Amino acid sequence: MQLVRQNVKNPAYRGRAILAALVVAALGSSCAAGSSDGSAGAKPAPGQQAQKQAQKQAPEGPSGALSGYVKKVKRAQKARAVAARKWGLAKTPLAAPMPPAVKPEITTRKGFEIEDAEDLPPVFTTVPVKEKVVFLTIDDGAEKDPDLLRMMSDLQLPYSAFLSDYVINDNYGYFEEMQDRGVSLHNHTLNHRYLPGLSYKAQKREICGQQDKIERRYGKRPPLFRPPYGNYNEDTLRAARSCGVKAVPLWAAEAFPDHMEWREWDRDLHPGDIILTHFRGKGDWEGSMPDMIRRVMKTVTGKGYAVARLEDYV
Repeated sequence: MQLVRQNVKNPAYRGRAILAALVVAALGSSCAAGSSDGSAGAKPAPGQQAQKQAQKQAPEGPSGALSGYVKKVKRAQKARAVAARKWGLAKTPLAAPMPPAVKPEITTRKGFEIEDAEDLPPVFTTVPVKEKVVFLTIDDGAEKDPDLLRMMSDLQLPYSAFLSDYVINDNYGYFEEMQDRGVSLHNHTLNHRYLPGLSYKAQKREICGQQDKIERRYGKRPPLFRPPYGNYNEDTLRAARSCGVKAVPLWAAEAFPDHMEWREWDRDLHPGDIILTHFRGKGDWEGSMPDMIRRVMKTVTGKGYAVARLEDYV
């Protein structure tokens, strides 16, 4: 099934896309190196600190914003190059462009629709962008590897966590630390059940119960929800909508420590693709979570893509 691409018609978004292209051109080869200022416990989302500082400090206007942003990213890339060597990455991750001023319109992917159902959260595997960015998402929460937190902070790589309570409830603090480092925590149900096999009431308990848990534990109600195994029906989306879910991101590719798996016929990345992986360790697969990050970044960087923050676009 081939991905359906969507046109972005908003002029403000086009303007920001042009600015992003100018940034890439201005950075040139320096974009082959980068990280943060080294503050492991920083509140801004990983990979976004330089952008936010540039937006606050740069002179007004496109040229001022561009100049300030380029300086910040160049400094960040130097630190990221050091972190890449520390963590054994084959190449330094590329710098993501500035987030869009206006988020793109997200619609349900063709073929993923629920028949005769309107006003339900969109289900998608890619974000409609033209820049070479992808989005990293990690599911469930079974493995709680402290090296993952350190590695992602050192590299300033943004990612989003989709959590199931039944595997995180033995160490809520791990994900609180993750949130403190700027990671957004989203909904992957209470118990990771196959949702289409449940009644509407049972699905609502799984989805909305996890909404309540995350809000109570971490102070924010998640806007994003991913159904276990990527399976859903109309009841799933109606239940999710009833408790505040705005969108349902699935995935276009899946990462493991030793290989990548692809949804698309061409077995390749595309602008805006969402990458899925899991909180798993050597007990479940051939490698650690840092091994998985090395694998996915070898693929992403090798194909000329940067990892951006999903919540800046959705």
